[in-house]
Amino acid sequence: MGKPINVKVTTMDAELEFAIQPSTTGKQLFDQVVKTIGLREIWYFGLRYTDVKGFATWLKLNKKVLQQDVPKDTLLVFEFRVKFFPEDACEELVQEVTQRMFYLQVKESILRGEVYCPPETAVLLASIACQVKFGDYNPDVHQQGFLANETHFPISQAILNQHTLSRQDWEDKIVNWYRELKGKMKEDAMLEYLKVAQDLEMYGVNYFEIKNKKGTDLFLGIDALGLNIYAQEDKLTPKIGFPWSEIRNISFNDRKFVIKPIDRKAPDFVFFAPRLRINKRILALCMGNHELYMRRRKPDTIEVQQ
Repeated sequence: MGKPINVKVTTMDAELEFAIQPSTTGKQLFDQVVKTIGLREIWYFGLRYTDVKGFATWLKLNKKVLQQDVPKDTLLVFEFRVKFFPEDACEELVQEVTQRMFYLQVKESILRGEVYCPPETAVLLASIACQVKFGDYNPDVHQQGFLANETHFPISQAILNQHTLSRQDWEDKIVNWYRELKGKMKEDAMLEYLKVAQDLEMYGVNYFEIKNKKGTDLFLGIDALGLNIYAQEDKLTPKIGFPWSEIRNISFNDRKFVIKPIDRKAPDFVFFAPRLRINKRILALCMGNHELYMRRRKPDTIEVQQ
């Protein structure tokens, strides 16, 4: 038995602390986390950390924690986050704890501007977030300025910067919608938020910087439905799409990555990632998304039928 290592895991709404052994695997740590928070829909989630080179990386479940690129500090820090997104959150997410984790993470990525959201949709989402946080609108409690004075304003800074409206103007717009949501339960409001958010073009997409054979800078986007290639200046509209159902094979050799379509007459799509480790990450995300895509098209297993 070696010396125990202290581990901190942050979920979207809690901080957990564990002591692990040098022999502890990623799966053992992951299992401890999901057991602690009572989460059963484990296939959407992973443990993310910043590796020794400063890159965000997912912990591999089949390897020992300490054999991975984790900074060997006195305290190891991981984030329990959504790694794979369903095709339809409202239909597929069963447990309230799963829905809450998704809601909090998606809301955070929208407010940080990581997922582009047009102003009208941002106002609608902000009103739903108010229903989740405060319950029904009450003019006696929610007086003018109740949102404008909040540190966490429910509209992203990017949108605030693009428009000349004051926070109070935004609040007035949000309250118009918020009033209409009276009677909606918190759980229903969270699902409503996800229902609106999942129609945003950047929702649930993992982007990677790549180059094609000519050396043009592009983005590769990986999501629940397949792979997309984007021009560098436009992450919203793909130039080419490869649905999982139309991909025969994906492989990489060093920095070169090859997508082979099922249609053997169609040309292979070849691109280059900046580093080998990026290709490994791309392949792992492809495999995980593809597996869930196939699983959705088979009859439910007992595990999902709760």
